[in-house]
Amino acid sequence: MNDENIEEAIEVLQQLGLKEYEARCFVGLSQVETGTAKKLSELTEVPRTRVYDAIRVLEAEGLVEIQHSSPQQFRAVSLEEATDTLGDQYETRIERLEDALGSVELVDDGEEKPIQQVWAMAGRDAIENRTKELIENAKEEIVLVIGDESLLTEDLLVTLNQVGAGVDLLIGALTKPLQDQIQTGVPDATTFISGLEWLHPRPDRGDETAIGRLVLVDRSAILVSSIVPNTNEENAIYGEGFGNGLVVIARRLMAQGLLTNRDPGA
Repeated sequence: MNDENIEEAIEVLQQLGLKEYEARCFVGLSQVETGTAKKLSELTEVPRTRVYDAIRVLEAEGLVEIQHSSPQQFRAVSLEEATDTLGDQYETRIERLEDALGSVELVDDGEEKPIQQVWAMAGRDAIENRTKELIENAKEEIVLVIGDESLLTEDLLVTLNQVGAGVDLLIGALTKPLQDQIQTGVPDATTFISGLEWLHPRPDRGDETAIGRLVLVDRSAILVSSIVPNTNEENAIYGEGFGNGLVVIARRLMAQGLLTNRDPGA
Protein backbone atom coordinates (compact mmCIF):
# COMPACT_ATOMS: atom_id res chain seq x y z
CA MET A 1 0.00 0.00 0.00
CA ASN A 2 1.62 3.26 -1.12
CA ASP A 3 1.45 6.54 0.80
CA GLU A 4 -1.30 7.94 -1.42
CA ASN A 5 -3.54 4.91 -0.84
CA ILE A 6 -2.82 5.01 2.88
CA GLU A 7 -3.85 8.66 3.16
CA GLU A 8 -6.97 8.05 1.07
CA ALA A 9 -7.98 5.11 3.29
CA ILE A 10 -7.45 7.22 6.41
CA GLU A 11 -9.53 10.06 4.94
CA VAL A 12 -12.42 7.74 4.04
CA LEU A 13 -12.39 6.12 7.48
CA GLN A 14 -12.62 9.57 9.06
CA GLN A 15 -15.56 10.37 6.81
CA LEU A 16 -17.18 7.19 8.12
CA GLY A 17 -16.84 8.39 11.70
CA LEU A 18 -13.41 7.33 12.97
CA LYS A 19 -11.05 9.88 14.49
CA GLU A 20 -7.65 10.41 12.87
CA TYR A 21 -5.61 8.27 15.29
CA GLU A 22 -8.21 5.48 15.14
CA ALA A 23 -8.15 5.54 11.34
CA ARG A 24 -4.33 5.55 11.26
CA CYS A 25 -4.11 2.63 13.68
CA PHE A 26 -6.63 0.57 11.71
CA VAL A 27 -4.85 1.22 8.41
CA GLY A 28 -1.54 0.44 10.11
CA LEU A 29 -2.84 -2.90 11.39
CA SER A 30 -4.15 -3.65 7.90
CA GLN A 31 -0.55 -3.59 6.71
CA VAL A 32 0.73 -6.22 9.16
CA GLU A 33 -0.39 -9.61 10.46
CA THR A 34 -0.23 -8.47 14.10
CA GLY A 35 1.35 -5.55 15.91
CA THR A 36 2.20 -4.26 19.35
CA ALA A 37 1.58 -0.70 20.52
CA LYS A 38 5.28 0.08 19.97
CA LYS A 39 5.31 -1.36 16.45
CA LEU A 40 2.04 0.36 15.57
CA SER A 41 3.29 3.70 16.88
CA GLU A 42 6.42 3.44 14.76
CA LEU A 43 4.42 2.46 11.68
CA THR A 44 1.70 5.10 11.97
CA GLU A 45 3.45 7.92 13.87
CA VAL A 46 0.61 7.85 16.39
CA PRO A 47 1.94 8.52 19.93
CA ARG A 48 2.23 5.23 21.79
CA THR A 49 -0.02 6.37 24.64
CA ARG A 50 -2.72 7.27 22.11
CA VAL A 51 -2.42 3.92 20.33
CA TYR A 52 -4.03 2.18 23.33
CA ASP A 53 -6.95 4.65 23.33
CA ALA A 54 -7.47 4.18 19.60
CA ILE A 55 -7.30 0.38 19.86
CA ARG A 56 -9.95 0.34 22.61
CA VAL A 57 -12.31 2.27 20.35
CA LEU A 58 -11.55 0.08 17.34
CA GLU A 59 -12.16 -3.05 19.42
CA ALA A 60 -15.50 -1.67 20.59
CA GLU A 61 -16.38 -0.95 16.95
CA GLY A 62 -15.61 -4.55 15.99
CA LEU A 63 -12.67 -3.60 13.78
CA VAL A 64 -9.74 -4.85 15.84
CA GLU A 65 -8.98 -7.94 17.94
CA ILE A 66 -6.68 -7.97 20.98
CA GLN A 67 -4.47 -10.78 22.26
CA HIS A 68 -3.85 -10.24 25.97
CA SER A 69 -0.24 -11.38 25.98
CA SER A 70 2.83 -9.51 27.14
CA PRO A 71 3.15 -7.26 25.30
CA GLN A 72 -0.39 -7.10 23.94
CA GLN A 73 -0.82 -7.98 20.27
CA PHE A 74 -3.39 -6.35 18.01
CA ARG A 75 -4.72 -7.31 14.61
CA ALA A 76 -7.31 -5.88 12.24
CA VAL A 77 -10.31 -7.97 11.21
CA SER A 78 -10.45 -9.00 7.55
CA LEU A 79 -11.20 -6.35 4.95
CA GLU A 80 -14.53 -7.99 4.11
CA GLU A 81 -15.59 -8.09 7.77
CA ALA A 82 -14.46 -4.50 8.30
CA THR A 83 -16.40 -3.15 5.33
CA ASP A 84 -19.51 -5.08 6.40
CA THR A 85 -19.23 -3.70 9.95
CA LEU A 86 -18.66 -0.13 8.78
CA GLY A 87 -21.50 -0.46 6.27
CA ASP A 88 -23.91 -1.64 8.97
CA GLN A 89 -22.89 1.21 11.26
CA TYR A 90 -23.27 3.74 8.47
CA GLU A 91 -26.73 2.46 7.57
CA THR A 92 -27.76 2.57 11.23
CA ARG A 93 -26.63 6.19 11.47
CA ILE A 94 -28.52 7.08 8.31
CA GLU A 95 -31.68 5.45 9.71
CA ARG A 96 -31.27 7.38 12.97
CA LEU A 97 -30.80 10.60 11.01
CA GLU A 98 -33.88 9.86 8.91
CA ASP A 99 -35.97 9.17 12.03
CA ALA A 100 -34.68 12.29 13.79
CA LEU A 101 -35.21 14.63 10.84
CA GLY A 102 -38.55 13.03 10.09
CA SER A 103 -39.82 14.00 13.54
CA VAL A 104 -38.62 17.61 13.30
CA GLU A 105 -41.58 19.96 12.94
CA LEU A 106 -41.54 22.68 10.30
CA VAL A 107 -41.41 26.21 11.64
CA ASP A 108 -44.01 28.52 10.13
CA ASP A 109 -42.20 31.81 9.54
CA GLY A 110 -45.37 33.50 8.37
CA GLU A 111 -43.88 34.36 4.97
CA GLU A 112 -45.87 33.62 1.84
CA LYS A 113 -44.21 30.94 -0.26
CA PRO A 114 -43.86 31.59 -4.00
CA ILE A 115 -45.83 29.25 -6.24
CA GLN A 116 -42.92 28.95 -8.67
CA GLN A 117 -39.66 27.80 -7.12
CA VAL A 118 -36.23 27.24 -8.63
CA TRP A 119 -33.39 25.69 -6.65
CA ALA A 120 -29.72 25.08 -7.46
CA MET A 121 -28.11 21.69 -6.81
CA ALA A 122 -24.52 20.44 -7.02
CA GLY A 123 -22.90 17.01 -7.03
CA ARG A 124 -23.69 14.00 -9.18
CA ASP A 125 -24.95 11.82 -6.32
CA ALA A 126 -27.48 14.45 -5.19
CA ILE A 127 -28.65 15.08 -8.75
CA GLU A 128 -28.96 11.35 -9.45
CA ASN A 129 -31.04 10.93 -6.30
CA ARG A 130 -33.34 13.82 -7.27
CA THR A 131 -33.72 12.39 -10.78
CA LYS A 132 -34.59 8.99 -9.30
CA GLU A 133 -37.15 10.56 -6.96
CA LEU A 134 -38.78 12.50 -9.80
CA ILE A 135 -39.04 9.40 -11.99
CA GLU A 136 -40.39 7.19 -9.20
CA ASN A 137 -43.07 9.76 -8.29
CA ALA A 138 -44.26 10.29 -11.87
CA LYS A 139 -47.97 9.68 -12.41
CA GLU A 140 -48.52 10.44 -16.09
CA GLU A 141 -45.44 11.30 -18.12
CA ILE A 142 -41.63 11.43 -18.01
CA VAL A 143 -39.61 13.27 -20.63
CA LEU A 144 -35.90 12.65 -20.20
CA VAL A 145 -33.09 13.88 -22.44
CA ILE A 146 -29.62 12.47 -21.77
CA GLY A 147 -26.79 14.61 -23.02
CA ASP A 148 -23.84 12.67 -21.64
CA GLU A 149 -23.34 8.91 -21.98
CA SER A 150 -21.79 8.68 -18.50
CA LEU A 151 -25.19 9.53 -16.99
CA LEU A 152 -26.81 6.37 -18.39
CA THR A 153 -25.86 4.35 -15.32
CA GLU A 154 -27.07 0.92 -14.28
CA ASP A 155 -29.00 2.51 -11.40
CA LEU A 156 -30.79 4.86 -13.81
CA LEU A 157 -31.66 1.97 -16.15
CA VAL A 158 -33.15 0.04 -13.22
CA THR A 159 -35.21 3.07 -12.19
CA LEU A 160 -36.47 3.65 -15.74
CA ASN A 161 -37.43 0.00 -16.20
CA GLN A 162 -39.51 0.17 -13.02
CA VAL A 163 -41.73 2.96 -14.40
CA GLY A 164 -45.35 1.91 -14.27
CA ALA A 165 -47.26 0.88 -17.39
CA GLY A 166 -49.61 3.88 -17.09
CA VAL A 167 -46.76 6.41 -17.33
CA ASP A 168 -45.56 7.60 -20.76
CA LEU A 169 -41.76 7.37 -20.88
CA LEU A 170 -40.01 9.43 -23.55
CA ILE A 171 -36.20 9.40 -23.62
CA GLY A 172 -34.09 11.51 -25.93
CA ALA A 173 -30.38 11.22 -26.76
CA LEU A 174 -27.94 13.48 -28.58
CA THR A 175 -26.54 10.72 -30.79
CA LYS A 176 -27.79 7.62 -32.57
CA PRO A 177 -25.42 5.24 -30.72
CA LEU A 178 -26.64 6.61 -27.38
CA GLN A 179 -30.26 6.24 -28.54
CA ASP A 180 -29.61 2.61 -29.46
CA GLN A 181 -28.02 2.04 -26.06
CA ILE A 182 -31.05 3.55 -24.31
CA GLN A 183 -33.52 1.55 -26.41
CA THR A 184 -31.67 -1.67 -25.58
CA GLY A 185 -31.50 -0.82 -21.88
CA VAL A 186 -35.10 0.44 -21.60
CA PRO A 187 -37.06 -1.46 -24.27
CA ASP A 188 -40.48 -0.12 -23.19
CA ALA A 189 -39.47 3.52 -23.61
CA THR A 190 -40.11 5.68 -26.66
CA THR A 191 -36.68 6.95 -27.69
CA PHE A 192 -35.64 9.71 -30.05
CA ILE A 193 -32.63 11.79 -31.08
CA SER A 194 -32.94 15.28 -29.67
CA GLY A 195 -33.24 18.03 -32.24
CA LEU A 196 -31.78 20.62 -29.88
CA GLU A 197 -28.49 21.54 -31.52
CA TRP A 198 -27.56 23.84 -28.64
CA LEU A 199 -27.32 20.82 -26.34
CA HIS A 200 -24.14 19.80 -28.13
CA PRO A 201 -21.02 21.48 -26.70
CA ARG A 202 -19.06 23.57 -29.19
CA PRO A 203 -15.38 23.98 -28.21
CA ASP A 204 -14.89 26.36 -31.14
CA ARG A 205 -17.59 28.55 -29.61
CA GLY A 206 -15.89 28.58 -26.23
CA ASP A 207 -18.38 26.22 -24.55
CA GLU A 208 -16.97 25.17 -21.18
CA THR A 209 -19.96 23.09 -20.09
CA ALA A 210 -22.19 20.49 -21.70
CA ILE A 211 -25.81 19.66 -20.99
CA GLY A 212 -26.00 16.61 -18.76
CA ARG A 213 -29.67 15.72 -18.34
CA LEU A 214 -33.07 17.32 -18.77
CA VAL A 215 -36.02 15.84 -16.88
CA LEU A 216 -39.66 16.94 -17.09
CA VAL A 217 -42.15 14.99 -15.00
CA ASP A 218 -45.94 15.28 -15.23
CA ARG A 219 -45.48 18.69 -16.89
CA SER A 220 -44.95 20.23 -13.47
CA ALA A 221 -41.39 19.60 -12.26
CA ILE A 222 -38.24 20.13 -14.30
CA LEU A 223 -34.54 19.47 -13.73
CA VAL A 224 -31.72 20.65 -15.99
CA SER A 225 -28.08 19.79 -15.35
CA SER A 226 -24.77 20.73 -16.90
CA ILE A 227 -21.40 18.96 -16.81
CA VAL A 228 -17.92 20.47 -16.80
CA PRO A 229 -16.08 18.25 -19.34
CA ASN A 230 -12.63 18.29 -17.73
CA THR A 231 -13.81 17.47 -14.20
CA ASN A 232 -17.17 15.72 -14.85
CA GLU A 233 -18.60 17.97 -12.13
CA GLU A 234 -22.37 18.14 -12.45
CA ASN A 235 -24.58 21.07 -11.41
CA ALA A 236 -28.31 21.45 -11.84
CA ILE A 237 -31.32 23.64 -11.34
CA TYR A 238 -34.63 22.15 -10.25
CA GLY A 239 -37.97 23.87 -10.45
CA GLU A 240 -41.64 23.20 -9.86
CA GLY A 241 -44.98 24.98 -9.84
CA PHE A 242 -44.61 26.66 -13.21
CA GLY A 243 -47.55 27.81 -15.29
CA ASN A 244 -48.85 25.62 -18.08
CA GLY A 245 -47.45 27.89 -20.81
CA LEU A 246 -43.83 27.60 -19.67
CA VAL A 247 -44.11 23.85 -19.15
CA VAL A 248 -45.63 23.32 -22.60
CA ILE A 249 -42.77 25.28 -24.20
CA ALA A 250 -40.18 23.33 -22.18
CA ARG A 251 -41.75 20.03 -23.17
CA ARG A 252 -41.85 20.94 -26.84
CA LEU A 253 -38.19 21.90 -26.74
CA MET A 254 -37.16 18.75 -24.89
CA ALA A 255 -39.15 16.45 -27.17
CA GLN A 256 -37.95 18.09 -30.37
CA GLY A 257 -36.96 15.30 -32.72
CA LEU A 258 -39.75 12.99 -31.57
CA LEU A 259 -42.21 12.18 -34.36
CA THR A 260 -45.65 13.56 -33.58
CA ASN A 261 -47.42 10.30 -34.32
CA ARG A 262 -45.21 8.55 -31.76
CA ASP A 263 -45.59 11.25 -29.13
CA PRO A 264 -48.47 10.43 -26.77
CA GLY A 265 -48.46 13.98 -25.44
CA ALA A 266 -48.28 15.89 -28.70
